[in-house]
Amino acid sequence: MTEPPELSRLTLGFIPLNDCAPLAVARERGFFQAEGLEVVLSREASWANIRDRVAAGILDGAHMLGPMSIASSLGVGGETVGMAVPLALNLNGSAITVSSAVAAAMRQADPDAMARRPRTAAPLKRIIDRRRARGEGPLTFAVVFPYSSHNYQLRYWMGSAGVDPDRDVRLVVVPPPRMAVSLRSGDIDGFCVGEPWNSLAAHQGDGEVMIHASEWWRAGPDKVFGVTQAWASAHPNTLLALVRALLRAAAWADAPDHRGELAALLARPEYVDAPQTLVARSLRGALADGAAGVIFSGHAANFPWRSHAMWFASQMVRWGQAGADIDFTAAAQVYRPDLFRAAAAEAGLPAPLIDLKLEGARGEAWTLDQATSPIDMPADLFLDGGVFDPASPLAYARGFAVGRHLPPTI
Repeated sequence: MTEPPELSRLTLGFIPLNDCAPLAVARERGFFQAEGLEVVLSREASWANIRDRVAAGILDGAHMLGPMSIASSLGVGGETVGMAVPLALNLNGSAITVSSAVAAAMRQADPDAMARRPRTAAPLKRIIDRRRARGEGPLTFAVVFPYSSHNYQLRYWMGSAGVDPDRDVRLVVVPPPRMAVSLRSGDIDGFCVGEPWNSLAAHQGDGEVMIHASEWWRAGPDKVFGVTQAWASAHPNTLLALVRALLRAAAWADAPDHRGELAALLARPEYVDAPQTLVARSLRGALADGAAGVIFSGHAANFPWRSHAMWFASQMVRWGQAGADIDFTAAAQVYRPDLFRAAAAEAGLPAPLIDLKLEGARGEAWTLDQATSPIDMPADLFLDGGVFDPASPLAYARGFAVGRHLPPTI
């Protein structure tokens, strides 16, 4: 029997992106209410706002960037505020987009590479080399936050083709809803962001999607739901109620029959505020070019894998955001599979019985038998075939040379 929540009125933050769907659905479809929760959703302007307002207690919890929760907990790049992540919100769902002018130059520089999928950054490197030879300044690319899967996706994509993102281009931070506008104005030449902002830039004729997250890391992690560790300790029953509601909402959002209704909901001004047709297109399970779309629930998408947390920490080391002395164990402990399992059991949903797995090791769909009931799992290959072993995260991070990929030394 579930215990009643300690709090009944809550304020949760979110950023206008497709992957805020579990929060929007839980509120609009009554999943929060069914758990005895009255939830106000607060549309925030940036990920920095989310971080700061959760840390200050203005927000009870929020739609978060997985790496942001880890950086905050470890005191990387700012004040140390312990976070707890009991739930992941999605797999896939972001992309790298460049301006139409850059795309045309890439196609001219290397038409064969541009015709293949997944597209590598090799044509971009040719452009960068030519610009440098002519004495031209660097191209400018935007990411949503320094500690984000988007920053690491863009860097990984560039680095695998020999582009050093810290020397060969200029990186800036732009809030997700401003990406397409910034590309149109010429302030940036490309970006990595969650949908629907890639689709919007392409629809407007201002940009072209180069690679989807599911082509860079098939079924790779993205957003999470997070609260502070202090809040989790003070309100354990409320947190489990939130997780149960969000699990049911994520399952509703993932159902193909609900995608039309979901697109209409997310398109509303109080949520994503984008054309419904574009939201619907960017939500599809298979995009026109064959890339997989966002996964909200299936394939253990909601499980907070500690190996995902450790991979994010490895990227902080790789890109100089943290030193080799980073505490990978502490990074892993930000993710709380114990809380997920408790909520899933109460909701009658399956849950993995392991916290870690090899990442990037599966080229085909497989079945996770180490679970309360078998779970169908997807292929999870990286663009370059690398494999992350959470038993050796530092060796993995050191297995990359600046500007080019080396096989992980694990």
